[in-house]
Parts: sequence; structure tokens; C-alpha cells
Amino acid sequence: MNPAAPANLLLLCIDLQPVFVQAVADGAAVQRRCAFAIQCATGLGLGVAFTEQVPQRLGGTAPELLGLVPRPLVLGKSTFSALADDGIRDALQARGVDHLLLCGIETPVCVYQTALDARASGLQVTLLADCVGARRPDDARTCLAALNRAGVNVLPSETVFYALLHDVKHPFFKAYTQLVKSHA
Repeated sequence: MNPAAPANLLLLCIDLQPVFVQAVADGAAVQRRCAFAIQCATGLGLGVAFTEQVPQRLGGTAPELLGLVPRPLVLGKSTFSALADDGIRDALQARGVDHLLLCGIETPVCVYQTALDARASGLQVTLLADCVGARRPDDARTCLAALNRAGVNVLPSETVFYALLHDVKHPFFKAYTQLVKSHA
């Protein structure tokens, strides 16, 4: 892990299963932005975890996303909020997570409920606004505004990752700028 990376920060990728990616508006673009976020988090030495909604029936996370993480933590759930699942909540507590970066699907359901439950649990939450998707974009915009009012930081992924880099002297900076260019 990068010594400058905050150990208490985790990228939680919510339900990036092909069945959902195909159902949301511009799902391929959402998956590409999530791939960008995963690569940035991995390059910065941050933890990355994936939730899967009822994977035994709906399938697992897109393999090309899982392949971006050396040892992905994959957590199945039946609840809409990831934090309503005891196993997921326990896994985050065991890792000492106190700040979640969120990306994934679907903004008005699982992303929304996870963000609210995380805030209610005392966690800081930053939602990567360009790394979430919904079947109905108008619903997503309404939910993002409500989450912002509820104390969730709703920011573009590049803004968040540049803030984590802090300086062009950061060892990951050059690789990061290449990721930015390749995911433009």
C-alpha cells in the first residue's frame, strides 16, 4: 500500500453486474468511468471492494472490472443498502474504514440507500458523480441532490483523485495523468 494513501478510505463499487450495467442509461460509459475509479484507487493503494446484488441469481461483477484489482474483495448481498448487510458492515469495520468512495449502480436504489446508511453510521461518504448510473437519469439527479443535502460529498472522480494526489510530486501522478487521458 502506498504510504501516503489513507488506510481508512475504501472505494466501494456497488452492483457492477452485467445485468445492471445493461439496464442503466449509457451503461457502457458508467462501466468505463468505474474502471477509471478502480484503476485510480488501486494505483493510490486504496482498498477496493465490490458488492453484488443476489449474485447467485443475477450473476457476479463484470470480470473486466474485477481483473483491475489484484485481490478483489467481493461481498454478496440481498439488501439494497450495502450497509444493511451485516457481513458487509463487519468487513468494513474490520478494515477500519471511516470514509467510503462510492461508485456503481443504481443511483436511486442501492447507491442512495448505501450512502444514507453510511452517513447514519458515522462514515464520511464521497460519491463519485460520474461513476454512477440509473435507469432513469432524472431520478438519479434528484437523488444526488438529496444525498448532497444529507452530507454526502458528490464530486467528479477526477476532482477526488487529484485531491488525494495533492501534488505533482506524488509517485502515482504520471500514471494517473495517463489514466485521465486514456479515459477521457
